[in-house]
Amino acid sequence: MTYQEALQYLYAAAPAFHLVGAAAYKPGLQHVESLMAHLGNPHTKFKSIHVAGTNGKGSTSHLIAAVLQAAGYKVGLYTSPHLVDFRERIRINGQMIPEEEVIRFVEWLDPNSEAFKQHSGMTPSFFEAATALAFDWFAREQVDVAVIEVGLGGRLDATNIITPLLSVITNIGFDHTEFLGNTLAAIAHEKAGIMKFGVPCVIGETDPETAPVFLEAARQNHILGAGLETTDCRIWFADQCGYLRKCRLRDIPDCQLKGIYQDKNQQTAYVALRALASTGKLSIDKPAMAKGFANVCRLTGLRGRWETLSEKPLTICDTGHNSHGLKFVFEQLSAYDYRHSTLYVVFGMVSDKDVNEVMKLLPQNAVYYFTQAQTHRAIPAEELAAKYFQISKSSNYHIFQSVACAVRAAQKAATDEDIIFIGGSNYVVGEALTLF
Repeated sequence: MTYQEALQYLYAAAPAFHLVGAAAYKPGLQHVESLMAHLGNPHTKFKSIHVAGTNGKGSTSHLIAAVLQAAGYKVGLYTSPHLVDFRERIRINGQMIPEEEVIRFVEWLDPNSEAFKQHSGMTPSFFEAATALAFDWFAREQVDVAVIEVGLGGRLDATNIITPLLSVITNIGFDHTEFLGNTLAAIAHEKAGIMKFGVPCVIGETDPETAPVFLEAARQNHILGAGLETTDCRIWFADQCGYLRKCRLRDIPDCQLKGIYQDKNQQTAYVALRALASTGKLSIDKPAMAKGFANVCRLTGLRGRWETLSEKPLTICDTGHNSHGLKFVFEQLSAYDYRHSTLYVVFGMVSDKDVNEVMKLLPQNAVYYFTQAQTHRAIPAEELAAKYFQISKSSNYHIFQSVACAVRAAQKAATDEDIIFIGGSNYVVGEALTLF
């Protein structure tokens, strides 16, 4: 079996959410628990940090992993989705899982194999299979600690079989409401499902609708206190801890993640790392903090977060993909001076996002190149353009059937003084990255 054949098997036998959407969603832990049992419960053989949230959980996970690497630990990192290569999801000290390991696992998972028949013959979802692969590899490679990002929600997510050193919930916004609920409190309840009995927890942002949900979950799980300086404090709201001063964290002279929305992710990661250090189970000093933040992309391989792809014209991509995240992306774009330049926006979205709300956020002083990624979930470019015209009454847009064509057209139209932004979905960014 080749690596490409292994991927084709995973996508065909266990459809992926990023390809087909809701049809791939299998809430609940029964399947993944069974799968893990037949692998010898690898998730119990390493320490972990669990990260959930509507937005920023990927950046926060990478920041935590980078600092732990800088502190000298062998660090596993499991995130989703990937942008270009499936193996981006599963890394140790920034290095992607080898292709041979993916092949080995898929051959074991193949329903025609004896191994599969021995693990009860059930077919896991794509995400369950990917999670099992990650945990199995981390255990066999004997990582010191793994940073595990929740796939969707929290309570019923396949990753929620771990008992971590620390739980982190970055923020709560409206996304995947068909699965998680249509109020912030309901969504918070699902995210709070990763909180475990006696396990400290960091909440990134305080909101009057969601804070009571987290405090009640903390009470039920015997997670006591509030703060960071006393030994009995077990739940912290990062935005109330006071470490962010004039967009600069104590002990952190620089961060490689430059988007303005990263301030909140940096604050959350910083407080999470302080909380981990306070438990005494991991040793994290100031030099490791500084090195990890300053080199997060180089250490972990993170891409697509306010990433500069080209200088002339300035070309930036970002994976923000819902109104909660794109609000900050467009706020940052608006900070540029367009008096002597033009903003070209290559933009596409997928069907389960709050498209109408996003369209209201789009800057008016831009030329749009609406497009669609190569996924069944992509909204047709014509439909996006029609929604944009309906809301903005502007016809300053073009329609392209592929991301590559849209990017090349924007590059052809732009001068060296202009700006090109590429975004709207992970898939648009992922396809764009292959062009650079």
